[in-house]
Order: sequence, then C-alpha cells, then structure tokens
Amino acid sequence: MKLSKLDKASVIAIRDCMGSKPGESILIITDELKRKIGYNLYKNALRLGNEALYIEMKSRNMHGEEPPQQIAQLMKMFDVVLCPTAKSLTHTNARREASASGVRIATFPGITEEIMIRGLNADYKKIAALTIKLTQILDKTNIIKVTAPNGTNIEMDVTGRKAIASKGLFHKKGESGNLPTGESFLAPLEGKSNGVFVVDGSMAGIGVIKGKPITIEVKDGLAVNISGGAQAKKLNSILEKYGNDGRNIAEFGIGTNDKAKLSGLLLEDEKVMGTIHIALGNNKSMGGNVNVPIHLDGVVKKPTVYFDKRLIMKNGKLLIK
Repeated sequence: MKLSKLDKASVIAIRDCMGSKPGESILIITDELKRKIGYNLYKNALRLGNEALYIEMKSRNMHGEEPPQQIAQLMKMFDVVLCPTAKSLTHTNARREASASGVRIATFPGITEEIMIRGLNADYKKIAALTIKLTQILDKTNIIKVTAPNGTNIEMDVTGRKAIASKGLFHKKGESGNLPTGESFLAPLEGKSNGVFVVDGSMAGIGVIKGKPITIEVKDGLAVNISGGAQAKKLNSILEKYGNDGRNIAEFGIGTNDKAKLSGLLLEDEKVMGTIHIALGNNKSMGGNVNVPIHLDGVVKKPTVYFDKRLIMKNGKLLIK
C-alpha cells in the first residue's frame, strides 16, 4: 500500500516523535474541524501495531479551554495522547494532569494538512540538538532583551525560571509539547517585564499581520496598551473578559525549526527560525503562577536578542549553531 504524504507525516509523529512501540496504547482526541488529520493519525497508529482509540469532541471556543471532564479522565489512561484540535489543549489542566501521571502527549493546535506535511518532514534530531543547546543557555539567563526594526524594545526578567526545549522528541514518561515543533521557551517572572513589543509576524487567534502591526506596551509584566489597526482592536476585544491575568506576559520563545514558514497559524509560526514570540495569558504550563483559560502568542520578525549580555540573534539570524 502506497503511503500518502499525510500518512508519512503521521508515521513520523507516532513512531519517531513520540517513540511509540507496537502494543502501546494511543488516544487520539480531535474535533469536527480536524477530523481528517485525527482519523489519519488513528489509522496509522493501528497500522504501526498500537492499541488506539479515536475520540471526537466539539471544538472549543478558545485556546486553553478545558476538554470535557470525561476526556480529561481518559487522557490519563493511555501511554500516548495525540491532540489534533482547532483550539489548543496545551495549556489546560487536563493536559497537565495527564502529563504528571506519566503520559506522553503531543498537541497539534490548529494543524492543517499542509503544515502537518511540511513541519513533520523536518530533521528532528538536528532540531532537538539546536533546541537543547539554546535552552541550556536560556536556563542560565537572568535578563532577556529584544529589539527589532519595527520598534520592539523590551526587557524580561527570567531569573530562576526553568527554560523548556520543545524539541519534537517526546520519548520519556510525562514529556509533552507541540507537533510540529522546534522552540526554546520559558515564562518571564510575573510583574517584571517592561517595554514594547511589536507583533508583525502573526498573532494567535488573529492570524498573519496585515497592514498595521500590533504594538503592545508592557509595564510591570502586563500589556497595558494595545494599539494598531483592526487586528489590534480584535485582540483588545478578545482579552476584555480575562482581566489583568489575560494581559500577563506569559512566555518568551525562540523558533528553531528551519522547515517552518510564517503561515498565520501559531503552531507553525512560533517555530519559525529567525523569529521570537511573546505570549499573553496563561503561564502555568511553563512554571508560572497565572492560570487563566487563554494563551495567545505574538510573533516578532527580524529580532535582535540578548541573553544577559550575550548576543543570541541579530536581525533574525540565530548565532547559536
């Protein structure tokens, strides 16, 4: 039987990225919007000799919204859980609790066939090596400074925060992350980020930035002012109901996937080599203290990045090899 490109991507996800062995149990959680990818993963899990269960829920309204309680319970009962869903399950209690019980989990928020095929045919051994190296440097960093030609100029205090390598290989009990992947990230200290970041790549929940970029002014760890065009207005209206927690500077990350392209889907955009992203909202999943049901990343193009006094990236060119 000839495998399609989507089949090949599913096989890489199950066998290589998750390291799943024949006989291991795999749960696929999907929704009506991502059914085709969910079923493709299920079919290939069976073909690879896994015990697999396919379950479809109604799509959530927002990234970080909890799945039904029954699904949260099911997640703890499998060796591997794969979540190709329209809205992200990454920053949910359900995902965190299943990870804590030893389940290996990959989330595919907003995944499309094109991104699945492109992003999962990358060299994950190479991505993992670079991501781990970058994470080790980030781990020892106290202050991150980012500037960019678009007016970005922000400092984030990350003293004592643990950096995370989303390297695309989730082989140990409790490991989790996005697929496709390739990023090094952490949660800045609450109340300790100041400056401006200008989102000119894409913004979660909004898409590729068209026309005016979104300018986000940050004071004492909160996005106090968001300005720009229609997309900035939309972001303000999304954040309205979440109060200050929704405006928390939740994450700083650097993309390490050389196959990823700016597509308007944050799953892929935040992994693009030569970009950084800063997120608003929930940072609980990365060692922070803010647990709010929203997490929105904004991508900045051509950044210059310092970890303490060390130049890590210059105008979008990563200087770590």
